[in-house]
Amino acid sequence: MISSVAATGGPSAFRRDLEPNTLRLSRRKTFISLLRNCENISQVPSIHAKIIRSFHGQDAFVVFELIRICSTLDSVDYAYDVFRYVSNPNVYLYTAMIDGFVSSGRSADGASLYRRMIHDSVLPDNYAITSVLKACDLEQCREIHSQVLKLGFGSSRSVGLKLMEIYGKSGDLVDAKKMFDEMPKRDHVAATVMINCYSEYGYIKEALELFRDVKIKDTICWTAMIDGLVRNREMNKALELFRRMQTEKVSPNEFTAVCVLSACSDLGALELGRWVHSYVENEKMELSSFVGNALINMYSRCGDINEAKRVFRGMQDKDVISYNTMISGLAMHGESFEAIKEFRDMVNRGFRPNQVTLVALLNACSHGGLLDIGLEVFNSMSRVFSVEPQIEHYGCIVDLLGRVGRLEEAYRFVENMPVEPDHIMLGALLSACKIHGNMELGEKVAKRLFESESSDSGTYVLLSNIYASSGKWKECTDIRGSMRKSGIEKEPGCSTIEVDNQIHEFLVGDITHPEKEAIYKRLQELNRILRFE
Repeated sequence: MISSVAATGGPSAFRRDLEPNTLRLSRRKTFISLLRNCENISQVPSIHAKIIRSFHGQDAFVVFELIRICSTLDSVDYAYDVFRYVSNPNVYLYTAMIDGFVSSGRSADGASLYRRMIHDSVLPDNYAITSVLKACDLEQCREIHSQVLKLGFGSSRSVGLKLMEIYGKSGDLVDAKKMFDEMPKRDHVAATVMINCYSEYGYIKEALELFRDVKIKDTICWTAMIDGLVRNREMNKALELFRRMQTEKVSPNEFTAVCVLSACSDLGALELGRWVHSYVENEKMELSSFVGNALINMYSRCGDINEAKRVFRGMQDKDVISYNTMISGLAMHGESFEAIKEFRDMVNRGFRPNQVTLVALLNACSHGGLLDIGLEVFNSMSRVFSVEPQIEHYGCIVDLLGRVGRLEEAYRFVENMPVEPDHIMLGALLSACKIHGNMELGEKVAKRLFESESSDSGTYVLLSNIYASSGKWKECTDIRGSMRKSGIEKEPGCSTIEVDNQIHEFLVGDITHPEKEAIYKRLQELNRILRFE
């Protein structure tokens, strides 16, 4: 793209030395300003030509900005052409080019250029090392870590944080913790990185211990710990920590709000979810798709579909996820025609449905018993929307056929599918057999579940109930006996209730609640009232 002669200024390059220094500085400043104002790569070549004609093709400051802006504008090849014709690139130009490669997803090129820099005896600095570490896997990370120690950068905070992050993300939590312990300043930033590493691999106890040891915690540190608890299904602990965050007068941000809303969705904590929504509005946080989608999901799953609709209608920047979440919520609440209406609106607005969209739409058809529409959607998936049916889509059709009582057709559909049925699909069909009293087909489906070794307590219980409904008590007893003999226990039922923004969880036969005596006393009173009525 650029000839060697042109890039270096050609034979008359000595003329650069005749220019007054003030003029060179002025031109440098002008070129850098012009480059920073570029909005697309088509604006760069004309400026680049002026740079070459003005003998600034070897000016490290100008070339640095040229490489940086080309990389930013997704033209890393142009940036590399510029870099290749620099006579003796310094560490800053190497770093800019390595960073450009890494940011463009060309990690191997970034790592290769770093090795060339070392080979050319250009001493890396903290920024160069941090940039190349973004491109490293665990083995390369260890290699560069050795260089870091030899070059005397072992105490560098930015390098230490990056090494800790890579070790943690790669699952080497021992070395990650060692890096953390050796850092001269173990503040909330370093602790947040380590907390994320622990949470990623399910070491929640260790993450919480580290979190408690941090003296001064900022919003990001609190949010990282709450997010780690949510990702590891510790929803009650996440909400408890959020309340502590409020007590400590630390202001949540939109990421905190989304984490808490996710926990509220899972636990059905509607009142706390409303409080978070109110906080978002009072603090005038932008109702981005990120926050809006979390609110729609929370309201839908906590039972307030009307509020979910209100949030959806008030969003300015809806995306595919927004529509997916709204359609799923409507399906969950049995508003099948409303879900279909939103789907059509989504398509009309130019959004392209994806696999999740079509699962949500098929679920809506299933919940509403809309067999013809459901089959039409399924049959048009690949032809109209270029989405190949996956196991989830096949499962929706089996569920839909089962709900409307077309059990034999559902079973034939399962047998002719191009994919193997999973236990969720077969379980749904078995449940339909129980509802519609088809014992013979129920036995066939249960047999397939037993043979696939994916059966659980639910399979035994459903088949037992099918026999009981048909008056086959011996078979019912045999199934229960077989269940006991296999050591399979029925999972206890669980329910949660929100009282004064506190989530209380109850299991069948639970006696661990601190208010158990008052609770069971009240239950006995209710039982007496029901018997008299």
